Amino acid sequence: MKFTDGYWLWREGTEAVHPAQVYRATATPDSLTVLAPVKPIRTKGDLTSGPVVTVRCTSPLPDVIAVEISHFAGDEPAGPEPDLDLSGAAPVKVTVDDDTAVLTSGELSVRFARGDTWSMDFLAGDRVLTRSGPKAMAVITSDGRPYVREQLDLGVGEHVYGLGERFGPLVRNGQSVDIWNADGGTSSEQAYKNVPFHLTDAGYGVFVHHSGKVSYEVASEAVARVQFSVPGQSLRYFVIHGPTPKEILRRYTALTGRPARLPAWSYGLWLSTSFTTSYDEDTVTSFIDGMAERDLPLSVFHFDCFWMRGYQWCDFAWDEDAFPDPPGMLKRLKARGLRICLWINPYISQHSPLFEEGRRAGYLLRRPDGGVWQWDRWQPGLAVVDFTNPGARAWFAEKLGALLDMGVDSFKTDFGERIPLDVAYFDGSDPERMHNHYAHLYNEVVFDVLERHRGKGEAVLFARAAAAGTQRFPVHWSGDGESTFAGMAQSLRGGLSLGLCGFGYWSHDIGGFAGLPDAAVFKRWIAFGLLSSHSRLHGGGSYRVPWAFDEESVRVLRDFTRLKMRLMPYLARIADEAHTRGLPMMRPMVLEFPDDPACAPLEAQYMLGDSLLVAPVFSAEGHVRYYVPEGEWTCLLSGRTVTGPRWVAEQHGFDSLPLLVRPGSVLPMGAVDDGPEYDYAAGVVLRLYAPPATLHTTTDVVDAEGTLLASFTVDRRAGRTRVSVDRPVPDWSVQFVNAPGADGVPLRPAPGALVIEAAE
Repeated sequence: MKFTDGYWLWREGTEAVHPAQVYRATATPDSLTVLAPVKPIRTKGDLTSGPVVTVRCTSPLPDVIAVEISHFAGDEPAGPEPDLDLSGAAPVKVTVDDDTAVLTSGELSVRFARGDTWSMDFLAGDRVLTRSGPKAMAVITSDGRPYVREQLDLGVGEHVYGLGERFGPLVRNGQSVDIWNADGGTSSEQAYKNVPFHLTDAGYGVFVHHSGKVSYEVASEAVARVQFSVPGQSLRYFVIHGPTPKEILRRYTALTGRPARLPAWSYGLWLSTSFTTSYDEDTVTSFIDGMAERDLPLSVFHFDCFWMRGYQWCDFAWDEDAFPDPPGMLKRLKARGLRICLWINPYISQHSPLFEEGRRAGYLLRRPDGGVWQWDRWQPGLAVVDFTNPGARAWFAEKLGALLDMGVDSFKTDFGERIPLDVAYFDGSDPERMHNHYAHLYNEVVFDVLERHRGKGEAVLFARAAAAGTQRFPVHWSGDGESTFAGMAQSLRGGLSLGLCGFGYWSHDIGGFAGLPDAAVFKRWIAFGLLSSHSRLHGGGSYRVPWAFDEESVRVLRDFTRLKMRLMPYLARIADEAHTRGLPMMRPMVLEFPDDPACAPLEAQYMLGDSLLVAPVFSAEGHVRYYVPEGEWTCLLSGRTVTGPRWVAEQHGFDSLPLLVRPGSVLPMGAVDDGPEYDYAAGVVLRLYAPPATLHTTTDVVDAEGTLLASFTVDRRAGRTRVSVDRPVPDWSVQFVNAPGADGVPLRPAPGALVIEAAE
C-alpha cells in the first residue's frame, strides 16, 4: 500500500507523523521501552500535546528482537494472531546512557540514538544490519483509516526474498505485495499462501506478527527501503539475525513452528483421478492396473472432488453410482499396497445433508444479522465452516474420522482462501484478521484428526492455502498451474519462495492443472516432479496417466520414480532437517551458496538438499542454461563432470536433465527402487563424489521417523581413505566417483567388518 506521492508529497487524503527523537527510555531486566514524540521537545510547553509513539523491544529467543510500535493503546483488536512459541524470554542486556539506549540478545542489538534525530539501528556485533531512520516509522491516517508503517533500510545490492508462495520473480525488490490469501492460480500476483516474513542476503529476516492484511512495498515506494504497514494503532515485528540464511530460517521456525515428520510412503508417487474427468471404480482400477503392468511404482491413489456427488460438496459421502462399495474398494486398493487420499474443502453446499445439520448447531459462519453467510460461487448456496467454534471443529473432525476408519489415509485440504469479511465468528474474531488465518485453523483441524487416528509421523495433508505457521501441517502444493513450460517455471518459483518461509515440503501438479499439456511439457515436468519432495500426477479436465501421452512418457516416469526411490536414504536425511531445523528440502541456490553473488537471483534451478543441484528443462527441444558454483560437480545420471563457477548451456533428452552432485558429497543410494518404504541402511551404497585430498565427514542414514539406522564416517588423508560404520549393516559398500585412481567399482567390507580402506 502506497501512502506517498513521490519523495516530497503525501497522497491526497493521507496525513502522517513520525518519531522525532527519544524523549524517555525505560529499561527493565527483559525490555526496553522508548517514548518518541513526533516533534522535538525543546520546552515544557512541547509536552502538552501529542502524538507520542511508544516503541517497546523484547526478545523471545536469542538473536531475535521483537519491536512493538503503538499509538493509541486502547485499541485492542479481537485477533487472532499467528501462533508463536513465546514460552520464555531470552536473556537480554539493556543499557541506557546519555547517547544511546540498547537492548542486546545474543549477537543482535537494537540501538536508539538519544540525540535530536530519530534512529533505531539493528546491529550484529558492530555491523549495522538495517535501520529505521528519520521518517521511516510512521503513524498514518489515510482516507480516515489509521495505519502504522515501518520502513527498514536496504543496502546497495541487497536482495529480499520470501513473503510466502509467490509465482513472480524470486527476488522481491521492486514488488508491491499484499499478504492476503486469494484463489488466483499460479500465473497472477495473487497467492494461496501468504506469509509476512522476508529475509535478505544481508544476514537478517523480519517477521510481521499480524494475521490480517500486511502491505509491503519492497524497494518500490521507497527504493532503498522495505516498507510494511498494517491497519490499526499498533504494529509488531521481529528482527531475526542469521548471519546465514539457514540460521535465519532455523530461528524463524523456532518461533513459528517447524514441519511435522512425514511417513515414508508419502515420498512415493501419487496418482490422481484428476478433477472434472469421468471416473468410477472401474476407471480407478484400470489406472492402477496400468501402472502395475508398466512396472511403474505407485504409493498413493488420490480421489478428487467427484468421489462425492455433484452439488453436495462437502457431505463426506461417496457417490454410490460411481463407487457402489467404498469399504470393499478401499480394502482392495490397500491390499495392493496403496495409501488413499480424498479431496475435501471447508465449505458445505446448501444441497448437502450436512448444511441443515451445521446450520441448526451454529457450525457455519454467520452474517452479522445472525443468518448463515452464503453465496453461489463454487457450490450452490455454499456456506463456510466456522472453525473458531470448538463444536464445529469436533463435528468436522468426526466426519473425517469415519472416512479414516473406512481406510482413508490422507486428505487433500483444498480451498480456504475466499473467506468473507461480512461475517461474525463464534469466538468474536476479527473477520479481517481471520481471512488468512482461516486456512491455518482448517489445516490444523484436519491434521490433528489424522494424527489422532494414525499417530504422529503418519499424518499427511495435500494443502493449498496457508498462513504463517501452517508449515506445521504438511504437505503443501502449488495450486492450479498452467499446463505449459511457463506454468512449470511459475510453480518452481512459488515453491522456492515458500521454502524460504519455513515450509519444508512442497509439491505441484505434474503436467500442470489448467489445460492439457503436450507430451513434451508432461515429460519435462515428470523429471522436475520426481525431484521434488513430494510427487503427484494430477490435472484439471484430463487424466495424467503417462500412457495417455506416449510410451516415452511411461519410460521417463518409470526411470525418475525409481531414481527417487533409490535416493530415499538421502531424502530421509534432508527431510529430517526440515523437521529439526526448518530447512526446506528444495532450496533456492542462495540458501546453500549465500556467499556466491551469482546465486542471489537464480530461480530456474535449485538444490535438493545440500548435495544435489537440479536444473529443470523448460523447453521441448531440451535446451537448458544453468549456473554451477565453484568446484568439480558430477552429473548423477551420466558421470561426466562440470567445473564451476560458470554458466553451462546443454541439451537434454526427455530421459535426462542437469542433476549434479556437489563436490565432496557422500551420497547414500538405497538398494530398493520400487517403493519408498524399506530399510535405507541395508545394501546402501555410499558414493563419494570428487572427494578432496583431505576429508573428514559423517553421513547419517535415518528412517522417516528420524531414527538413526547407521552412521558412516569418512576419513581421507595421505592418499588413503577409510570408511567406517558405527554398527553392523548388511551389504553396504563404498563407490568412488571422479576420485584419483577410482574405477567406479563398489568396494565392500569383509564379512562382518565395519571398515573399508582404500588407497589411490
